[in-house]
Amino acid sequence: MGMKAYIVRRVLLFIPTLLGVTLLIFAILQFFTPEERASAYIRGTPKNPDVIYRVIEKYHLDAPLHIQYYFWITRVLSGDLGIAKSAGNIPVSVALLKGIPATFELVIFSIPSIIFLGIYLGIKSAVNRDKASDHIIRIFSIIGWSLPTFWSALILISIFYGGLGWVSAGRLSNEAYGVVTSPNFIRYTRINTIDGILNGQLWITIDALKHIVLPVINLTIISVALIVRVMRSSMLEELSKGYILTAKAKGLSNDVVINKHAKRNALIPVVTISGVLTAGLLTGVVITETVFNYKGIGYFAAHAALQMDIPSVLGFALFVGLVYSVANLIVDITYAYIDPRIRVE
Repeated sequence: MGMKAYIVRRVLLFIPTLLGVTLLIFAILQFFTPEERASAYIRGTPKNPDVIYRVIEKYHLDAPLHIQYYFWITRVLSGDLGIAKSAGNIPVSVALLKGIPATFELVIFSIPSIIFLGIYLGIKSAVNRDKASDHIIRIFSIIGWSLPTFWSALILISIFYGGLGWVSAGRLSNEAYGVVTSPNFIRYTRINTIDGILNGQLWITIDALKHIVLPVINLTIISVALIVRVMRSSMLEELSKGYILTAKAKGLSNDVVINKHAKRNALIPVVTISGVLTAGLLTGVVITETVFNYKGIGYFAAHAALQMDIPSVLGFALFVGLVYSVANLIVDITYAYIDPRIRVE
């Protein structure tokens, strides 16, 4: 099977997966009465009870299930997910879009360090099996994987914010926030580090970097350990296979054997982990964003859950399902690129 045919096939399989996600969210909605679901489309508390019944009629909330689903999915596709009362009575879709740039900015700086550092340390640990460097890397990976996210975040804040005063929580300082929210500052992407450069105000970018460094370090400490462990195990398995022994017997250098042969095949399970890890970060790292007061998707979801804002929580769940479905699609395509044998039926 060619690469194009494989991609088309995976995309066609992606559609029913996404359909299944929407059916699951719709099924959860059925646990609520039509009146409760109608309140999700009303800002504040209605003074007239008739408003609820007009909304029920307008959105077909008491119709048969197949008709309800049709009108619900139509609203979802148009971006109408209800009202986010925990975010100031704005549409859920607007609240999600406001949080995405912050989380995406966190991912931009976190993922490269997590993946490349994890792969490098995993290979180094496998190549130097049972040596001092291997033991040190394994000890630190175990410690990193075992640390509770909130605990490591609090330790980082205590040292670098409370003790040394080098950085602070949030996304920007008060001075920088006043500038980026002014009419003269153009919000091209709503990503502070990028918008600061595009507006010719590098001090905004520097200020944003000072605020993002601790969340990035916290995520790297926790997440890189998983990549290291998977890469090490996969690399050790490849190094013990016959084709590696044959390559060494032919006189190929150790660097060529590792980088040209073993590394490529060992990356396959790492691709899966990296895809899921990236999707997890894109859908918001709830604890990290909450502890560092970093107002992204995760912060929004946690705030909505604490206030029992059902439309926002379900909107977030729908967003999570979409991101993970897309991530799995990308992982499958990357698989086929790394190992063409996967495309064979």
